[in-house]
Amino acid sequence: MHTNMKTYLLSLAFSATSLMCIAQANISPAKKQSKTIAISGATVHVGNGTIIENGTIIFSNGKIVSVTANGQVPQGDVAQISANGKHVYPGFIAATTNLGLTEIEAVKATLDFQEIGDFNSHIRSIVAYNTDSKVPATLRSNGVLMAQPTPQGGIISGSSSVVQLDAWNWEDAALRKDDAMHMTWPVTPRFRGGFGGFGRPQMSPEALAERTANSINQLNSFFAEAKAYADLGKPEVINTRFEAMRRVFSGEEKLFITADSQKDIVAAVNFAKKYGITPVITGADEAYLVIDFLKENNISLVVKQPHALPNNNDDDVNMPYKNAAILANAGLNVALSIDGYWQQRNLPFMAGTVTAWGLDKEKALSTITLNAAKVMGVDKTTGSIETGKDATFFISAGDALDMRTNKVEQAFIQGRDINLDNLHKQLDKKFSDKYAAEKK
Repeated sequence: MHTNMKTYLLSLAFSATSLMCIAQANISPAKKQSKTIAISGATVHVGNGTIIENGTIIFSNGKIVSVTANGQVPQGDVAQISANGKHVYPGFIAATTNLGLTEIEAVKATLDFQEIGDFNSHIRSIVAYNTDSKVPATLRSNGVLMAQPTPQGGIISGSSSVVQLDAWNWEDAALRKDDAMHMTWPVTPRFRGGFGGFGRPQMSPEALAERTANSINQLNSFFAEAKAYADLGKPEVINTRFEAMRRVFSGEEKLFITADSQKDIVAAVNFAKKYGITPVITGADEAYLVIDFLKENNISLVVKQPHALPNNNDDDVNMPYKNAAILANAGLNVALSIDGYWQQRNLPFMAGTVTAWGLDKEKALSTITLNAAKVMGVDKTTGSIETGKDATFFISAGDALDMRTNKVEQAFIQGRDINLDNLHKQLDKKFSDKYAAEKK
């Protein structure tokens, strides 16, 4: 009986595995670029705010060799791509996302973006990044070719990394490991009075403020101890949480602080300055109220998507749409992000929305290309279509920031001609074929 039951369970597990394998999208990472390729006749959106009409891009061994207007296409063993009337864009970069760290929100076993505890500086998202996720392929079809998988939760969440979205494993995917440490500035919840859940009275405003002050004190103690630890050189006893902070104090790793209100933004920047760190502020709902302060301190920003509600009841209802434009037009380095993971495919359209609310289209493009690369520290190798950088870009039949005309026809990551198929396209074809057949 025991043997039969064991055999049955093994058979059931094998059947489930087989069904999963059948359901897998048949998409493999592209092979390394083997010959020089020249793209000619396209409108090249460089990513730094400029456009090259009738441009020619030549790339070899994964790197851009030249970008010229009306350039001559080299002769010989060169693959030529005619892109007349089309557009070439740098690969879009999804900032501060849990892409690759979660797959199905309703299945707990597929969620790997948050750890228990408040101070998790030792957590590294890159080792949990899942290259077998079905989600990245759906992003690539809209031009999102890179991302910054980011841990969440607690006060200090851990380190993000920058990856390209066509790889066999996380080692292949990594463009820059541990690019930034992420923390959330402690915030006092708004007091509404009355009772909380299950008839329990809510904390008073004084108690809430005291709890926030305690969290900030703990944060100060953690940073002070971590800084002292870093100054020791080689300690006799290794503390993994403090060890992970070394790169932050040395400047090798950036510090991203999530803060929304003007008070919290100023407090977060001043806190970081106390330890010799120039932070990147994420969220930044009320950054437009402290522009001069941010410019004086050379602060870069990763702002939320414009399709959101205002931060306060009495705010301008359109402020989320205007925020990125106001900050970028003031001369700040602004990158644009979007919540979640599967919605990252809409990232270019968020940038498109920003153009309708006061930001030049090429500058809006920069918020998801070169500006994003700058805040992640990868701008020397990617983020724009310039000589010497990675050949990571795509060809679109129309304006890639407009969902009506975005049509990615071909994309390259480090010179590799990637497969633009995905599970969404496969399901669309499957059921389109089904209903077309039923009509006959």
